[in-house]
Amino acid sequence: MQHSNKKVIISDLDGTLLNPDHQVSSFTKDILKQVYQDGNTIIIATGRHHLDAMPILNTLDFPFFFFSSNGARIHNPSQELVYQFNLEDSTSRAILTKKINPEITAVLFKEEVWFTNKVNEKLNSFQKEMHYPPQIVNFEKEQDLSGIKIFFMYTDNHVLQELKQDLQLQFSDQFEFAFSLPICLELLHKQIDKSKAIDKILQIENKNWQQTIAFGDGFNDEKMLQSANKALIMNNAPIDFKQKLNHLEVIQSNDQDGVAHYLNQNILI
Repeated sequence: MQHSNKKVIISDLDGTLLNPDHQVSSFTKDILKQVYQDGNTIIIATGRHHLDAMPILNTLDFPFFFFSSNGARIHNPSQELVYQFNLEDSTSRAILTKKINPEITAVLFKEEVWFTNKVNEKLNSFQKEMHYPPQIVNFEKEQDLSGIKIFFMYTDNHVLQELKQDLQLQFSDQFEFAFSLPICLELLHKQIDKSKAIDKILQIENKNWQQTIAFGDGFNDEKMLQSANKALIMNNAPIDFKQKLNHLEVIQSNDQDGVAHYLNQNILI
């Protein structure tokens, strides 16, 4: 029998559930476990690659769904793959061989490695241990550019904004473009976004959107936050994101365990 008063808790990782050291604090782990033990469903929603996210998620000692690459891969609580979406070589090639500012880091997630045009220490710092290694490539010379996700990184947001406008002119029929961080421009294939992935999990679990509570901090969380019954934005989210979704409640930042404090005060009764 389904308990409709039970909640589906959905949280982004970077900038939301993870602290600035890219880890889940012990307090957050304890609260999430209590939330699960109370009969609620937990979904971890990330733009990271699954091999990159799994070492972090394996520190949680309770079952949860998680989806990675903004929904291109969905894993059930047994870490079995239940959904996947891939970019075709021709699609990726058109984007990655386009002439862009050579200072910008371009990344293509593949299954076991990620292709990139340059070493980026900032990007590497997101992994405590290199479970998902980079491979420096010349995209024009690669035989197979099929993959999971494409994104671009650069320290100056204005440069990425210009790139976004340029890419939109050519690829907006297939992709939407969102900043997960001000330094990170993600290409979201129109068949993929966090809300679509949540939809699939809700169907598997026989749950509905009325039961959902979602937490996020970036523009790639927007549809998920707009779709959730209750949506919370982290205080550390970009100002323009908070302004765009100014009808939503803002909670404590990720370095203050904002998600866990909200759940502790509002869900654990």
